[in-house]
Amino acid sequence: MKGSKGALIALASIPLIMTLGNSMLLPILPQISKKLGINAFQVSMIITVYGLIAILMIPVAGYLSDRFGRKIVILPSLILAAIGGAICVAAAWFLTGITAYWVILGGRLVQGIGAAGAFPIVLPFVGDLFKDEKEVSKGLGIIETSNTFGKVLSPILGAYLGTLLWYAPFIAIPALCLISFALVVFLVKKPKSEEKAEKKSIGQFLTGIKEILHERGRWLYAIFAIGGICMFATFGVLFYLSETLESEYNLHGASKGFVLAIPLALLCLASYGSGKIIGKNKLLMKWLGFGGMAVLTAAMLITGFSQNIYFMVGFLSLSGVGIGVVLPCMDALITEGIEKENRGTITSLYSSMRFIGVALGPPVVSLLMNRGHWVLFGTMAAVGAAGGLLSFFAVTPSKGEAGGENNLKQTSMKHKKGNPMRQRVR
Repeated sequence: MKGSKGALIALASIPLIMTLGNSMLLPILPQISKKLGINAFQVSMIITVYGLIAILMIPVAGYLSDRFGRKIVILPSLILAAIGGAICVAAAWFLTGITAYWVILGGRLVQGIGAAGAFPIVLPFVGDLFKDEKEVSKGLGIIETSNTFGKVLSPILGAYLGTLLWYAPFIAIPALCLISFALVVFLVKKPKSEEKAEKKSIGQFLTGIKEILHERGRWLYAIFAIGGICMFATFGVLFYLSETLESEYNLHGASKGFVLAIPLALLCLASYGSGKIIGKNKLLMKWLGFGGMAVLTAAMLITGFSQNIYFMVGFLSLSGVGIGVVLPCMDALITEGIEKENRGTITSLYSSMRFIGVALGPPVVSLLMNRGHWVLFGTMAAVGAAGGLLSFFAVTPSKGEAGGENNLKQTSMKHKKGNPMRQRVR
């Protein structure tokens, strides 16, 4: 597609900005707590409410994007995210204490609804933009890299902005969302396939989704679970390092942010490399996914043997490499394995599972930390091993696609003659 590179840049800005809009707040939560006079649980809800509403709204946004188009869902969602950020800024500026807190919580709720209709829709949109599966894989690798780069940048940028003004990260959110809005408006064109797509009734749509999940549930549920496990491990590790660096090594602000950025930077590089090399080879996606989960498992297991900070940062960074290898493979398998008319909804279910992993990681790790170092990382290793087993046994590309052959034409003919939900990946 002409202009697809510009469109990819515009779409890549969305996960970057959505990640910054949430993760930038993590290093300033103690400041917010002191300024508003609220306790640790109350301040944690500023992060949690964003994720919880996104989990609920992502499948709705996915359906709407399949029914009415990707761009028409993304643009209002970016505006909603900007409005949510503006509400938080107004509350911090004009209000104080518990009143400001409740208004900020409302703003974060609105921002979470906007996020649900933005980043999750990017994955199927990339699949729509490119006809060649190799280009789709590269595009998804860039999207994951952008998402991870946001995680790398957010603890450093958030801590720095917090030194200027405690609610400065809230101010950045509307500005960043409006930049992304402008990029999508001018650089992203509606795919021709979307213009010609048949609009299904909600009954037909739900029947189609039910049939997809029935026929392809084995590998779809496995990829959903692997995505959730990767995010659970990522945010669990970040929470553990953040707590340990502050409580035991007295690292705060930007210094702590730079250390937290190390495993995330390696995750970012691994995502870019993985997306670059997988092309349209689904068998390679499977084995890289399995290999990445094996690296994650081994790194967690080895980390359990020592509490030396250099040792832990080193092996937890290695776990980031494993996760970075896995994510573009899972993104590509699920995006390229589903027909375009249902791609938005299925990938939104995958995104919801990833958000669940984000939400579960910190609280589960906080409970396991009280049980001991070995119990914590032994459990994390077991979760990683479960993801590896799912990748090995449940994610099985068909023979025709294992070496990168594209059976789309033959599959499309079968769709016309028989079952319209015939699978391309088992």
